[in-house]
Amino acid sequence: MANSVVLTEEQPHFFHDVTEFFNRAAQFTNHDVGLLNQIKACNSVYRFQFPIKRDNGELEVIDAWRVQHSHHKSPTKGGIRYSEMVNEDEVMALAALMSYKCAIVNVPFGGAKGGIKVNTRDYSVRELENITRRYTVELIKKNFIGPAVDVPAPDYGTGEREMSWIADTYLTMNPGQLDALGCVTGKPLSLHGIAGRRGATGRGVAIAIRECVSVAEDMQRLGLTPGIEGKRVIIQGLGNVGYFSAKVLVEFGAIIVGICEYDGAIYNEDGFDPDEVVKHRNETGSILKFAKSKTEFGSPAEGLEQPCDILVPAALENQITEANVGRIQAKIIAEGANGPTTPAAADAFVDGGRRMIIPDMFCNAGGVTVSYFEWLKNLSHIAFGRMDRRYTETANMNIVNMVEGVTGASLTDEQRKIIVKGASEEELVNSGLEDTMIRSYHEIREVYVSNDKIPGLRTAALVGAINKIAESYKNMGIWP
Repeated sequence: MANSVVLTEEQPHFFHDVTEFFNRAAQFTNHDVGLLNQIKACNSVYRFQFPIKRDNGELEVIDAWRVQHSHHKSPTKGGIRYSEMVNEDEVMALAALMSYKCAIVNVPFGGAKGGIKVNTRDYSVRELENITRRYTVELIKKNFIGPAVDVPAPDYGTGEREMSWIADTYLTMNPGQLDALGCVTGKPLSLHGIAGRRGATGRGVAIAIRECVSVAEDMQRLGLTPGIEGKRVIIQGLGNVGYFSAKVLVEFGAIIVGICEYDGAIYNEDGFDPDEVVKHRNETGSILKFAKSKTEFGSPAEGLEQPCDILVPAALENQITEANVGRIQAKIIAEGANGPTTPAAADAFVDGGRRMIIPDMFCNAGGVTVSYFEWLKNLSHIAFGRMDRRYTETANMNIVNMVEGVTGASLTDEQRKIIVKGASEEELVNSGLEDTMIRSYHEIREVYVSNDKIPGLRTAALVGAINKIAESYKNMGIWP
């Protein structure tokens, strides 16, 4: 066992920030101190090290973590992050956010998170596979993974490939377990993943933004017209979350005026096509020198400060701080990343309700929502829509034929195809995601408007999450 991580004053205390947000919300609840302390504490923190053999024959010791924040629901759920910046404080904070996130969107999981301290660019595919499989074995040995125990998912630095390695390792170590594939989500379709999972977090961010700006009363207070059409958006981070957020926002009618990446930022008030920017980056290795960019910035931080209506930080935590929040021109921050805004910066930005933050614990919950659907699919052993799609099409066809016979009208083949069509798995998943995000937003807003002392949507979201988790503990008989 390695020495515990020591956080210096220069390092952001991410878990401290999450706890501070929690404490602010807790004062608007009526639960006793003991129960509140139980809700915010990390129940299990597993820190471990293991060796791997590099391609050059050298041995290297890898630092890794898995944190289960809350056991008020089983299994616990949360991604695995591969980053050289990973530390225990960060993993604890992300696990806590997962507990609150699941409660906010009514997904029946406790929160968890994992991390491996590696820079994926420094390792070959074979080395990354060895790291992932060994990490999984270590979790299995301590009963920190399983479809009814703890279910990992992708996060920063991981994706379908890593989830496949985890699933295969778990299957190998648990032969004959009927629900073994439910041990991890974010798998490729070929390994019983679910359609729509890859873009789920970004799509959820876009739906959250669209729902927020549709409330005329709130937009009037911010000096914005209601509706997503024509809203100017800056995206920070063109990874999985940022790309799909941008793509779906464009489909909704928004304009992506700025994109920030680690090596700089581009800006054009006329807007960008996310697919064109990604194609340029794939060809050149950078978003800079994109032909349709009118202004470029060598500093990605400068890109955040350009004129826009909505800023979507979709990279890493602590991107908006006291040092730069005063230069942010957006009226709304939609937190696609986890913890991108520090507590002090959040207070300064909201500034008495003249601006809004759509909090991470709701805004980026699309991923865990669709992960829940994938987990259900793995436990039921059948794809969504498989049983009823053809039946729905036949029933719709009978209705169309009857209406045409009675009215004498005749539909074109294209019209008939649209009306008759049964829902695919991806359409059902996207429908479930949209319903979840819309319902959850209005739950949060109802808490917010019901108490004029609640300072913003983040506190309102946490108040709702605390109440739901507290109710679960009380139903377990732990608290009267």
